[in-house]
Amino acid sequence: MKLIVGLGNPGSKYAGHRHNVGFMAVEEIARAHHFGSWRKGFQGEVAEGRLGGMKVLLLKPMTYMNESGRAVGEVVRFYRLSPDDVIVVHDELDLAPGRIRMKSGGGHAGHNGLRSIMAHVGGDFHRLRIGIGHPGDKSRVHGHVLSDFSKSEQEWLQPLLEAIARHAPLLAEGRFNDFASKVMMDAPPPAAGKG
Repeated sequence: MKLIVGLGNPGSKYAGHRHNVGFMAVEEIARAHHFGSWRKGFQGEVAEGRLGGMKVLLLKPMTYMNESGRAVGEVVRFYRLSPDDVIVVHDELDLAPGRIRMKSGGGHAGHNGLRSIMAHVGGDFHRLRIGIGHPGDKSRVHGHVLSDFSKSEQEWLQPLLEAIARHAPLLAEGRFNDFASKVMMDAPPPAAGKG
């Protein structure tokens, strides 16, 4: 079984925030692939289904971003998963808006959700990083991640989420390069300076 974790903060006031793009992505995967209903469990919300031939559990931690690892750790222990079975979908300041990049292992680069997951399951999980761009000044980062995607960003966001969902079976199969290239082909990022 594979675990795909979308990072975000619970509650309607956070729903459209850039920091919640992980939630948005796993919700789109669940919709596109007819997963079961979201239900409470493991300090989060979970939905079960299949991607390609793989059984997959989608998880949205409801612990708030900074404690995401509590929920992930519970699932990993319950199902006896290895970090290699875990894919975490999260926002990435250091990628241009609309770009994605797969990464296996590594540090947390100041992302509190990743920091928490690493504290609970180690750092050898896979990450699908979704670029939200950097506001240019460190003092503006907090406000940037905790504000809604702008109207111009919406133009690339929904096609990107749909492409991620469409090609999610490749993600579950660990075919990360194929997944990333197909998503970028279907949903190219906006030209620099746009969105």
